[in-house]
Amino acid sequence: MAAILARKLGMTQVFGEDGAIARVTVLQAGPCHVTALRTAERDGYDAVQLGFGGVREKALTKPELGHLAKADAPPLRHLCEFRGEGAGLHVGETVEAGVFEAGQRVKISGTSKGKGFQGTIKRHRFNRGPAGHGSHNVRAPGSIGASATPSRVPKGLRGPGQMGNKRVTQRGLEVVEVRAGENLLFVRGSVPGPRNGVVEVRSDG
Repeated sequence: MAAILARKLGMTQVFGEDGAIARVTVLQAGPCHVTALRTAERDGYDAVQLGFGGVREKALTKPELGHLAKADAPPLRHLCEFRGEGAGLHVGETVEAGVFEAGQRVKISGTSKGKGFQGTIKRHRFNRGPAGHGSHNVRAPGSIGASATPSRVPKGLRGPGQMGNKRVTQRGLEVVEVRAGENLLFVRGSVPGPRNGVVEVRSDG
């Protein structure tokens, strides 16, 4: 299995050898520094911690700088652990886009775009109420609770609230092209998050 942190650069299209068009998302995958390794004997689980995204030293705390210094890594903004990974890796090494290959299936996790506070029609695709005959229930959610029993609103009821800004994992995406020299991955389809957002890329299956 392979894993890496990447930055979403945007979307474009590429042409295959047969002339078919593939709509792809371009990811700047790495280089990522191996900043720590977790083992089942010491930590209770196996994982590798990768660091990505250079930043000024003054933007990090002294404990963060000390942790990165142990791995001979520069100041990095993003640290992420990938469970079940790390076989054959050592602290201080660098992981680059070349760990993936064209045709490979991957799953990508990121934070979806935030869309602010939304009502039930936009957020949950509710139907609106009647607009005529003096109705005041045009976009209202309607009744949300029972009467004397149980005298409360049940948990998990769909209602207005913040839309988006949640962790989303898109599975079954195909790597169309890998440019190892430029640390670029071209993935067929859309990827969670906004442009310049940081995502986690893992091999799927």
